[in-house]
Amino acid sequence: MPDGATIEVAMIVPRTEAEGPGVRYAVWVQGCPLRCAGCCNPEMLAFGGEGMTRRGAADLVEEACASGAEGVSLLGGEPFAQAEALAPLAEGVRARGLSVMIFSGYTLAELQAQGPAAARLLAATDLLVDGRFEARLRSQRRRFIGSDNQVLHFLTERYSPDDPKLQGGNTVELRIRGGEITLNGWPLLGPRTRVAR
Repeated sequence: MPDGATIEVAMIVPRTEAEGPGVRYAVWVQGCPLRCAGCCNPEMLAFGGEGMTRRGAADLVEEACASGAEGVSLLGGEPFAQAEALAPLAEGVRARGLSVMIFSGYTLAELQAQGPAAARLLAATDLLVDGRFEARLRSQRRRFIGSDNQVLHFLTERYSPDDPKLQGGNTVELRIRGGEITLNGWPLLGPRTRVAR
């Protein structure tokens, strides 16, 4: 990781079962160049957007490991838009025995053509959901998948298609803290955060 490199973070949920197999430490990054119509996270599209914080990979590795989670899920925004900063995070949690799942709007073939930073992040990834979200192909048939064109790739042997943690439908989680309601999980519910009145 280059000196001073940081991750632009939109949101963190330290314990979730809606963003990958088992209990996950989920990090939503800020910024996405793809602009999929019907994106479920429009507030996370702008780079340097409102509410974004900058975090170091080493700090996030420690937090993820301390959370007791089985793994880390990287979402967004677009994680591969920050591949150089996220690769040390993914490598760090994998070195500590946690798994890594990434949700990307790019296809695996597009990611493989992106260069060394994307290759390094892919090499530290166990599961990849790839492909742009397509609102006309919305789906609830497969867990963790938002539209039928998206594919779940098993990049290591840590998980397999018949893993019980990957079965079942999509779920949503709701948290209420200090008058703020946060939703994560099923991607068709609209904006992630609403302030209670």
